[in-house]
Amino acid sequence: METVLNILLIRFGIIAGIVVVVGLAGFALIVSLRRRGKGERVREGAAALAKSAARAMDGRGARGVRGRVGGEVVRQAARWLDEDPGRKRSGR
Repeated sequence: METVLNILLIRFGIIAGIVVVVGLAGFALIVSLRRRGKGERVREGAAALAKSAARAMDGRGARGVRGRVGGEVVRQAARWLDEDPGRKRSGR
């Protein structure tokens, strides 16, 4: 029993480490893009990607709780990316 618990703990540690590394890499990428002035272009691309993913999930008729929750998360992300009130909008 102790061996199984040790394996589960090691697996959890590896997964948590990977999540932290990916999060830090994503944060570093976002910061570097904003410093170069390309953040808005990336944001527009992410908004378009989220909208198309939401349409695909709606068209496929998301099944089960995970499908409905995933579809709602994608729709909220698209809405947030598209209509963020704190963002400076040029020409509007």
